[in-house]
Amino acid sequence: MEVIGLTGGIGSGKTTIAKMFESLNIPVYYADIEAKKLMNTSNNIKIKLIDLFGDETFIDESLNRSYIANIVFKDKEKLQKLNAIVHPEVERHFHNWIKNQNSKYVIQENAIIFENENQSKFDKMITVTASKDLRVNRVMQRDAVSESMVLDRMKNQLKDSYKINNSDFVIYNTDLKQSKDQVLKIHQDLID
Repeated sequence: MEVIGLTGGIGSGKTTIAKMFESLNIPVYYADIEAKKLMNTSNNIKIKLIDLFGDETFIDESLNRSYIANIVFKDKEKLQKLNAIVHPEVERHFHNWIKNQNSKYVIQENAIIFENENQSKFDKMITVTASKDLRVNRVMQRDAVSESMVLDRMKNQLKDSYKINNSDFVIYNTDLKQSKDQVLKIHQDLID
């Protein structure tokens, strides 16, 4: 079974593309969603996060995501420390998940594969991209945040050009029909 990394910058439409692969009966592991679940359920992670960010990290036993986001998207050192706490747990969880899959290939959807220099852990890489303006508008609408907040988040991610140059496949996600056609072509390549 091949393990495929699916990545792209914020607002590129990674989740939309991942769901297209799911519609083809390909198992998809959503690293960000699983990380959030683990941050709320793992006592080991909770203790370390409170130690790093303080008592406001959790409100009524739930992760205070906006509080943490406001810190880490402006402080790269804190972001690295957060990642060092959460990512090893997510990786363990992912490997256990793979053991329960039965498919020609599986996909891990993860925004920061290249940022964490984890591309070598995957058999193939897919990068999803779109114009910067389109990505900014998508995130502003999705998250109800300002343009400056989106641009702050983008500063913490590598340029698309680097990801594209280091990927096996690229999906230009500007038109849903064209994106679906690109997904079908990649799917065919992966199952052949």
